[in-house]
Amino acid sequence: MKILIVDDNESVRRLVASIVRPVAEEVRECAGGRGAVEAYRSQRPDVVLMDLHMKDADGIATTKQLGIADPAAKVVIVTDYDDEELRKAALAAGACEYALKENLPDLLRLLRNVTA
Repeated sequence: MKILIVDDNESVRRLVASIVRPVAEEVRECAGGRGAVEAYRSQRPDVVLMDLHMKDADGIATTKQLGIADPAAKVVIVTDYDDEELRKAALAAGACEYALKENLPDLLRLLRNVTA
C-alpha cells in the first residue's frame, strides 16, 4: 500500500509514518495542503492521511480538490479535533474516514478497512 501523509507538522508526519510503515510498501510526506494535489498526482498513493488545520491550506478544501482530481481518491482525515460538525464536513468533502491523533494506533485498522 502506498500512503501519502499531509500535515504541516514534521513531528506528526514522522510519528504517523512510523505507525503505518508496517502495512505500507511506500510512505511519502507532504508538508501542507497546497502541495497535496500535485503530490497525489505524481505519487498516486492508495490512501492519503490528511490533517484538517494546516498553515497553508484547509484539509477539508484539500480533500475536495483531491476528489475532483480523482473521484476514487481515498482520504482519511487525521486530526486533533473531535468535533461532529468537522467530521460531517470532512465526510461530505469526500473523506472516507476520520481519525483522531490521540488514537493513532487505530490508523492500522482504518487503513485495512479503507483498502479492503
